[in-house]
Amino acid sequence: MVLVFMCFMSLLLVVNSPLIWFVSQFSLILLMMIFINNFINQYFSLISYFLGIDYFSYGLIILSILIVSLMIKSSNMVQLKLYSNIFLLMCFLLCFILVIIFCSLNMFVMYMFFEFSLIPLMILIFGWGYQPERLISGLYLFFYTLFASLPLFLLLIYFYQLNNTMFFDYNFNNSFSFIFHLCLMFAFLVKLPMFMVHFWLPKAHVQAPVSGSMILAGLLLKIGGYGILRFMFIYENLFMKYNFIWYSLGVVGGILVSLVCFIQGDVKCLIAYSSVAHMSLCLVGLMMMSKWGILGTYLMMISHGLCSSGLFCLANISYERLSSRSFYLNKGLLSFMPSMCMMWFLFSSFNMGCPPSLNFISEIMILNSMMSFWFNSLFFFLFISFFSACFSVFLFSYTQHGSFNILYSYSMGSIREYLLMIIHLLPLFFILLSLNSFLL
Repeated sequence: MVLVFMCFMSLLLVVNSPLIWFVSQFSLILLMMIFINNFINQYFSLISYFLGIDYFSYGLIILSILIVSLMIKSSNMVQLKLYSNIFLLMCFLLCFILVIIFCSLNMFVMYMFFEFSLIPLMILIFGWGYQPERLISGLYLFFYTLFASLPLFLLLIYFYQLNNTMFFDYNFNNSFSFIFHLCLMFAFLVKLPMFMVHFWLPKAHVQAPVSGSMILAGLLLKIGGYGILRFMFIYENLFMKYNFIWYSLGVVGGILVSLVCFIQGDVKCLIAYSSVAHMSLCLVGLMMMSKWGILGTYLMMISHGLCSSGLFCLANISYERLSSRSFYLNKGLLSFMPSMCMMWFLFSSFNMGCPPSLNFISEIMILNSMMSFWFNSLFFFLFISFFSACFSVFLFSYTQHGSFNILYSYSMGSIREYLLMIIHLLPLFFILLSLNSFLL
C-alpha cells in the first residue's frame, strides 16, 4: 500500500517547473530502490487491503518503474514542446495503473485497471504520435481490447455470484466448458498478443511516440501473460484440457510472424512484429503449466521488456536525426553514427537470444518444457529460433551497412542516449548472474 501511495502522490509532481523532468525521474528511481529492498517470500507477502506481491509481481513492478523512468528520459523532444507536463502526468498515471495491476489480489480491481490502462496510452498516441494515421491505430487498439475484454467482465460477474468473492485465492472451481475457457483467455490473448489477434500491435507501435512504444513493448504486453498466469490457478483442469489449442497457435504463429518480419520496410514495424514472435514463445511456455515453462516465460517477459524497449529507443535515436523510419533511408548508419553501432549489435544479438543474455536462458527453459510436453515441438522451436536470428541479423545489417544517402555525413550520440542504452543493457547481464535466487 505504501508503494501505491507513493506512485499516486508522484502524480502531484506534475507542475510547470524547469526542474520537473529531473525530479520526476529521481522520484521514480528512488521508488524503485525502496521497493527492491522490500523482503518478499515465495508466496504472497506485503499483503495490505486487496494488494500483495509474490515473485511474479516483484520483477514486473520493478520493470514497470524502470521503464517509465526511461520513457521520461527518452522523450527529450517532448520536453521542448507544449503540454510537456500533461505528458509527464500520463507517464506517472501509467506507472500507477501498472503497479496496481501487478499488486492486485482482487479480480475486479485487476480488470478495472487493465481496462483503464487504455486511456493514458491512447492520449500518448493521439497527443504525441507522428502521422495522422495515429487516429486509426488508436481506434484499432481501443476496439480490439474492448471487444475482447467484455466477455471476461461477464465471467467475473458469474464468479462473484458463484463464490461471493473476487479474490484469486478463493476461486478453485471445476468446469470443462470451452466457451467459458475462451471468455477467460481471450482478453489476455489479445493483449499478449497471440497470432491472429495481433493486428493492432504494429499499427499502435508505428504511430506511437517512443515513450508509447516503450511502455507497449516493455509492459502492456506483459499484462496479458500475467493475467493468464493468475487465472490459470483458478481453473487448472480447464487449462489442462484446452491448452493444446493455444500451444498450437503459439508455435505456428511464432514461425509465421517471424517470416512476416522479412518483408517489413519500417524499422519500428519489424521490431513490433519481433515482439509478437517472442510473446508467442511466452504463450507456449505458459501453456506447459510446468515450473520450467512458467519460469522461462517470466524471465522472457523481463528480458523482452528491456531488449525491445532498447531497440525502440535506438530506432528513435536515428529517427530524430533522419526524420524517417524507413529501411531505405536508415541504412549505412555505421558511417553516419558509428558510436551507436555497438549498441545496435548488442541489442540485435540479445533479441535473437545470444548468450550471455537473459533471453538465452529463458529460451532454453521454454525449449525444455516444450519437449516435455511434445517432443516434436523441438523442430518448431528450431524454426522460430532460426528465423528470429535471421530477422535480427537483417535488422542490424540493413541499418548499419550499405551506402548512406543523405547529404551530411556524421553524427554523435549524446550522453543522455548512452545512459539510456546502458540502463537497458545492464539488467540483461546482471539478472543472469543472480539467477540462482529464481531457481531456489
